[in-house]
Amino acid sequence: MKQIVLVFLGGGLGTICRYALGKWLNSGSQTDFPLGTFSANILACLLLGYFISMFSKNEMDLGWSLFLATGFCGGFSTFSTFALEKFNLFASGNHFLALSYIGISLLAGLVAIYIGIKIGTFS
Repeated sequence: MKQIVLVFLGGGLGTICRYALGKWLNSGSQTDFPLGTFSANILACLLLGYFISMFSKNEMDLGWSLFLATGFCGGFSTFSTFALEKFNLFASGNHFLALSYIGISLLAGLVAIYIGIKIGTFS
């Protein structure tokens, strides 16, 4: 039961942080590019890489891993919003931006995971 509570609390905190980041980055935006969701997803990848690196080196116990990696990063990142934003871009005829968003997100996510792991390796 403790593990479920840790994931729940981390997920709630991650969701609130994603909402705040999206409101901040998307307010006054002059572009169709979904900067809030993109930033949250890439930052979540960076943090997840770092947390997983810490856990694999036994510098983070299971409780913190569940709270931070599973809960917070799971709540902070959002695949469903990412999918909806791509759908809306395609539906509005903005195919190039939709495909660019997909490619940039995948590449940046992989790079962020790698950098997070490397940061964790050196700390």
